[in-house]
Amino acid sequence: MKKGHLEAELKRISDARHHDPFAVLGCHPDGDGVVVRAFIPLAAEVRIAEGGLQMQRIPNSDHFEWHGAGKDLPSHYSLIWRDSGNREHISRDPYTFPPQLGDLDLHLFGEGRHRHSHSFLGAHEHEVDGVGGVLFAVWAPNSERVSVVGDFNNWDGRRHQMRVRGGSGVWELFIPDLNPGRIYKYEIRNRHSSEILLKGDPYGQRYELRPLTGSIIAERSKYQWGDSTWMKQRSSADWQHLPMSVYEMHLGSWQRGQEGEFLNYREAAHRLVDYVKHMGFTHIELMPITEHPFDLSWGYQTTGYFAPTSRFGTPDDCRYFVDYCHNNGIGVLLDWVPAHFPKDAHGLARFDGTPLYEHADPRLGEHMDWSTLIFNFGRNEVKSFLLSSAIFWLEDMHIDGLRVDAVASMLYLDYSRKEGEWVPNQYGGRENLTAIDFLRELNIATHDQCPGVLMIAEESTSWPQVSRPTYVGGLGFDIKWNMGWMNDTLRFMENEPVYRKYHHGMLTFSMLYAFTENFMLPFSHDEVVHGKQSMLHKLPGDEWQRHANLRTLYAYQFTHPGKKLLFMGTEFGQGREWNSAGVLDWYVLDYPLHQGMQRLVKDLNHLYVTLPALYRNEFDWMGFEWIDCHDSQQSILSYLRRGEENEVAVVILNLTPVPRHEYRIGVPFAGIYREVLNTDSAFYGGSNVGNGTGVMVAEEEAWMGRPYSITLTVPPLGSLVLSFEPEVVESVVPVATVKSKAKPKAIAAK
Repeated sequence: MKKGHLEAELKRISDARHHDPFAVLGCHPDGDGVVVRAFIPLAAEVRIAEGGLQMQRIPNSDHFEWHGAGKDLPSHYSLIWRDSGNREHISRDPYTFPPQLGDLDLHLFGEGRHRHSHSFLGAHEHEVDGVGGVLFAVWAPNSERVSVVGDFNNWDGRRHQMRVRGGSGVWELFIPDLNPGRIYKYEIRNRHSSEILLKGDPYGQRYELRPLTGSIIAERSKYQWGDSTWMKQRSSADWQHLPMSVYEMHLGSWQRGQEGEFLNYREAAHRLVDYVKHMGFTHIELMPITEHPFDLSWGYQTTGYFAPTSRFGTPDDCRYFVDYCHNNGIGVLLDWVPAHFPKDAHGLARFDGTPLYEHADPRLGEHMDWSTLIFNFGRNEVKSFLLSSAIFWLEDMHIDGLRVDAVASMLYLDYSRKEGEWVPNQYGGRENLTAIDFLRELNIATHDQCPGVLMIAEESTSWPQVSRPTYVGGLGFDIKWNMGWMNDTLRFMENEPVYRKYHHGMLTFSMLYAFTENFMLPFSHDEVVHGKQSMLHKLPGDEWQRHANLRTLYAYQFTHPGKKLLFMGTEFGQGREWNSAGVLDWYVLDYPLHQGMQRLVKDLNHLYVTLPALYRNEFDWMGFEWIDCHDSQQSILSYLRRGEENEVAVVILNLTPVPRHEYRIGVPFAGIYREVLNTDSAFYGGSNVGNGTGVMVAEEEAWMGRPYSITLTVPPLGSLVLSFEPEVVESVVPVATVKSKAKPKAIAAK
């Protein structure tokens, strides 16, 4: 290398502007021998450890050189240097190691088809020629220079400058003798503006506890999974015809320790599994535990797409949580947020000084309502990033499914935008074509890579075929949240009972579209925050009536076709809105009405998983028939749920505080119908209006278009579930013990 050129190259390294420091530093041929160059800022002297070879300072710089034959110089020699405080340091020279990333990985990543880009991007324990260390790799295509900085190099961006891998935009550096647990970031210099940014690792698998924002070199997991039986069953489960009742929860505010501290994943697993098994839920859904800097975002403003939040422990602690759930028969779903990300300076926003992960045009790249940025789904490297994040959680962390947040915001270019604030697609429409393609790729990849996992869409519009396969034009999700059912049902229930007859169609309307998608019926966290009131206090009446209304609302949810979801605290009728900064109001379980509510949800879960008529055909018209949907004057609904052959459940809802005696309904078969649930049972805090033994024999009297009928008492603001039983069996759950025409508490309270 000519002297003038060498001086320019050395200056670029000194100024931390070089895209390939390996071209200058390290060991290079020099005539008949070699030259070894090192750049160590603030070093007083440097020598090569092997042979004690003294290096000479290049005048007026922190560059050092050694010239020699190099016959005895090892491939990966060590450097010893003294700093200005006369402290001695030793480490292998990182600039002696060849490129480590494979061309195929870089190619697939650049094509947007890499499902495991987290396996080579980020920081990973690595070994080269028997030398251990950490391999760093980051995508930053608009950078002039990228460095690894951390607590191991005094956060000096001149020390560990990376090399770029051709036109891939990926930078890499293997740092030998570096161990997990060290804190690091990337220092990035933009090639156009010379702006210098300090960024966390987009592929980091562990982060400091907020408010600190450093990435932590995660050790290679040594966790020994014990859920092989669960995982094998998951891959072949006929989930569409199995019960699924989900307990949605925010891990930081469900319960805490004695001093108000967060529970570790391991401690939370034991507490939570005991409770969830007792209550009869089949799955837990975690609000985002992907790393996030701001507690009050509830995890929806993610900065670590491959990292369980450090609030609750290490990645292996999180693995233990999932494993423990599986070994106790509980599935684990994760709320996952590919629609948008926050603007935090250490995160993905303008990652290399340009809009890299997001669109440059704010009409495409920013959610004004949420003050977040929108992923550029048309960019291949962004697709690889998001696909790999999904696969990481499903494959590496054994998560059983992803609830994909804010899908509607991804589908529409004009989502929550006024005219002039959005850009039409190439055909002049409002559909976000690149996002649609991404969602289809996402669902194909996850189902191909991880058979049996569930992909669940939070999608609130009438977009067709959300939960239909991609090969018939669908988006490829397994389940869609039924937001229409949720909104209509709550709006109906918020009416005073005397007015409900005028809004009867709000309850019956859902059956016009109930089987157009595979629906989940959600009463989620979104319904109990921001002034919407708790589930209990949405409902009218005095305290007794509100509880009675809520019991019937839950009975309607659990007997309506569709998988079920309840947010934590709603199962025992918490009175206050959810507050993520505190914990649930467990103290209300000292009061009988709340105890009764909790018992009811437990029994609804038990009934749901033991009565095949309620779950066998949740996504098919074979599973549902109206008995009478027209009795608006008395605000009563009655319907059948069907499984196979004689698997039949009869459901009657009374949505007023007036008991209905001698109420006749048509039934399909002759025989015995046993009352297996009465939400007005005293066991649940009700007035105990019921049907005595709860055993009714169908009469051969045609009614409501059916050959047989039964008469019964329908309790006030109460619901009944009857099971057709060719043979007499014991009741499944408590029913009212007396048949009474006494004035109920609901009326007496007035």
